[in-house]
Amino acid sequence: MKKIWLFLVMALLAATLIACGDSEEGSTDEAIETDNDVEENSVEASEDTEEEATQSIDTLSIGFVPSRDPEEIVTATEPLKDLLKEEMATLGYEIGEVDITVGTNYEAVGEALSAGTTDIGLIPGGTYVLYDDGAEVILTATRAGLNNDSDEASDWNENKPTEDSDEQVTYYRALMIAGPSEKGQELADKVNGGEKLTAEDMESANWAVMSSSSPAGYIYPSLWLKDNFDLTIADLPNKAKVDSYGSAFARLAEGQIDVMVTYADARRDNEEAWQSEFNREGTIWDETNVIGVTSGIYNDTISVSKNSDKMDDDLKAAVQRAFMNIAETEEGKEVISIYNHQGYQEAKDSDYDKEREAQEMVQSLD
Repeated sequence: MKKIWLFLVMALLAATLIACGDSEEGSTDEAIETDNDVEENSVEASEDTEEEATQSIDTLSIGFVPSRDPEEIVTATEPLKDLLKEEMATLGYEIGEVDITVGTNYEAVGEALSAGTTDIGLIPGGTYVLYDDGAEVILTATRAGLNNDSDEASDWNENKPTEDSDEQVTYYRALMIAGPSEKGQELADKVNGGEKLTAEDMESANWAVMSSSSPAGYIYPSLWLKDNFDLTIADLPNKAKVDSYGSAFARLAEGQIDVMVTYADARRDNEEAWQSEFNREGTIWDETNVIGVTSGIYNDTISVSKNSDKMDDDLKAAVQRAFMNIAETEEGKEVISIYNHQGYQEAKDSDYDKEREAQEMVQSLD
């Protein structure tokens, strides 16, 4: 009898162990199926998030100021369209078209940014501070320094030609350049001979200047005139406003003007054209001389419109990063070299406070 009871107990225990084993195996299978379901759902959710993160923009418009020949700028910046599309795509934006235009003058680009008809503008600091009610600076250009950085005009004439240095800088200078005309040579001879120029010298020369918001083409030269001769550009009796530095060099070569104001490395940009297009026999270095040098001018900006209906904080951040990335590529460097930019660094509005002081001074003088 005891053997029968022992057999029954053993059989019951075996049945219980088998049932527990089946239960654990079923639980494991269910767990595996559940994990697979979670993983599939996660992948689907990730794909949905990526689709939601990509935003489509039909057109992103960029305005350039005419510091060079407008056709030259349009040609040189054509590759920027695809470069910007590619970079923005990696940052979650699908851009249908990048529209590039060159303003008829500096103010036209500032006004377009303020109106919201242009999304992005590559504009000088002087233009930015005039239109900062409708524009916001996001980047400042960096460029190679020059082998000349003297306050003395004669130093620039003794150390021709102007060449790059190894240093990256966030400022540049404006120069007053005398051409091959009789008056231009007269002024250059005085400077190189150690004589001081006079207010009468300034007033007797024919000048070419840019629009009043141009730092190198108007504002800082006006301050230089004020500091040295108690004059401003507005006081000069013989001046002509030109639409680009290329136009000014053409007039300088023809002897129509005696002095032009421009950024410090502009002669390098027009070195070939001086003989090929402007039909001069001598080189630009032999036939032009510096008669005045301004203090440093903070570099150009990349600014965005405050009034564009598409320019929110996320898009501003993406544009900022895209231009910085583009500037690090060889193709990108070639594009931005049209403005002598070599890279970009993040900027803030207060960086241009000195520019505001200069603008206020010029406006009070005029």
